[in-house]
Amino acid sequence: MAAPDETGERAGGVREVKSAARTLELLELLAARRNRPARLRELSEALGMPRSSCYAVLRTLTKYGWVRTDASGTLYGIGIRALLAGTTYLDTDPYVRIAKSALDRLGEQLDETFHLGRLSGVDVVYLVTRESGQYLRAHSRVGRRLPAYSTALGKALLAELGPELEEHLPAELAPLTAHTITDRAVLVTDLAKARSEGHSVDREENTAGVQCFAVPLRYAEPAGDAISCSVPLARLTPARENDIVTALKRARDQIEQEAMSVELGPMPFG
Repeated sequence: MAAPDETGERAGGVREVKSAARTLELLELLAARRNRPARLRELSEALGMPRSSCYAVLRTLTKYGWVRTDASGTLYGIGIRALLAGTTYLDTDPYVRIAKSALDRLGEQLDETFHLGRLSGVDVVYLVTRESGQYLRAHSRVGRRLPAYSTALGKALLAELGPELEEHLPAELAPLTAHTITDRAVLVTDLAKARSEGHSVDREENTAGVQCFAVPLRYAEPAGDAISCSVPLARLTPARENDIVTALKRARDQIEQEAMSVELGPMPFG
């Protein structure tokens, strides 16, 4: 997003509404904290917002259900209206519906954990998760955000990008595990390999003990969505890897074919 000029106007002649921007920043901060409620002082300091302004925004959001408080009224967290809005996003997205059916079939076939993710800035957001019924499985949840460079889902989508790749990478590739790729040149090489082979691999780069495979869904250009499979190393063999990659590519073809055969409207992006 373009930075505002001295008058508060962004590229394209659209003036940013300061109160709206503050409201969104506050909601995103509370959402990022997940199950860790925050006090007024923490929130105002984190956002560089005057405490009186922060309090006014919080009270308004609380009134309408976007923010909730504890019994004392001093701790704030994300409210139920945010859940309802997020559910509507998923329920009305036809690509999610199509991919979910495919992931259900993959789960029945292979009994591993499958995901649908969408690129959003420097992160990938999980939109659908179909968990394995086996004891050893990778836990994730809908709405989770992870750095794109550290996940198979994200790397499958980053590999589709050209000059705009840098827009989807943070200034520093911070390690999530001992195996996370933190060297830009190494990452670029890895993405080139993913593009050549048609699938990406996360080798314990996001979760220790778990390897993931992903393929991009090319019903838009560049691809904004991808599907993946997460497998604990304890049960991963070369034969199993081949079965998973083959199944993912077959599911990709089915999803793309169905997406192209119906009226879906413009491709939604995170």
